[in-house]
Amino acid sequence: MTRDEIIAQLAVTDPAALFARADQVRRENVGDAVHLRGLIEFSNVCGRDCLYCGLRRSNKAVERYRMGVEEILSSARQAAELGYKSVVMQSGESCQYSVADMCRLVSRIKKDLDLAVTLSIGEKSREEYAALKAAGADRFLLRFETSSPKLFGALKPDSSYEDRLRCLGWLRELGFQVGSGIMVGLPGQSLAMIADDILLMQKLELDMIGIGPFIPNPLTPLATAQGGTLDLTLRALAVIRIVTKNTHIPATTAMGSIDPAGRQKALKCGANVLMPNVTPTRYRAQYQLYPGKICLEDKPGDCFLCISGMLTSLGRTIATDPGHSFKLKAKTDSPD
Repeated sequence: MTRDEIIAQLAVTDPAALFARADQVRRENVGDAVHLRGLIEFSNVCGRDCLYCGLRRSNKAVERYRMGVEEILSSARQAAELGYKSVVMQSGESCQYSVADMCRLVSRIKKDLDLAVTLSIGEKSREEYAALKAAGADRFLLRFETSSPKLFGALKPDSSYEDRLRCLGWLRELGFQVGSGIMVGLPGQSLAMIADDILLMQKLELDMIGIGPFIPNPLTPLATAQGGTLDLTLRALAVIRIVTKNTHIPATTAMGSIDPAGRQKALKCGANVLMPNVTPTRYRAQYQLYPGKICLEDKPGDCFLCISGMLTSLGRTIATDPGHSFKLKAKTDSPD
């Protein structure tokens, strides 16, 4: 799609044809199996002050926590016992873990549990990323949030747009499967900006793309801002599927938080990944980027049963492989 065509699809009043096309592209390129990645939110300590995030360092109302190594390993073990082939280790930036500690943790998960490991721990130096890759990390999620440097600077006043893109480049150079993404409905965001976001995703050849609605947090400077809608988020997801074809795209928790059927709707218009939470229940209420987050009281086994039932109702199956990059596989299988 061209930029103008993307804008037109984002603005369409009846997205039924768009969703059907995206679902077909999803089926043809990544199949009907849904990949489950166990999410471990291991620390809510953050050194950044992003205006939209409940974990921002200026939010003194949050009870900060930092899971111990054995707690993290126990959560990863639960994920493996539930049949998940992959875990996502997520925290705020500056989470008070040294890179050496993270490397040892990743090595133990790989050695003891044989799980694919995704890290979502923010900006690091190239040398630190290289160490994490050498320790066995397979993937890294680092959202660029918006392709507009001006909007980026307004929402993330202590971050650099150029540094964020530089980090994404380093991750690619080092051989990570790279994930990024955006929020839809940010204050000051236009359809043209979202179109530019999608074109940047295509240019970066991302292996994974996360997208969710902006949900205002009452403990942030954007408390009174208007939130994003599920309708626009789903139209953006569908366009991303059509444009990127074989990228892994999750039906995110944020979608299910603003609509009880949000994740199911996402799976019907292009999504092929779910991220069930395996964080110990006692920590979940403290890891709220936005209010109204679902599954705060559920145990890991409860999440699995819920998701299994959801997928059965949609006629979808649970993938039995680690869910590595389809783009990487395509390049490996190419005769060139």
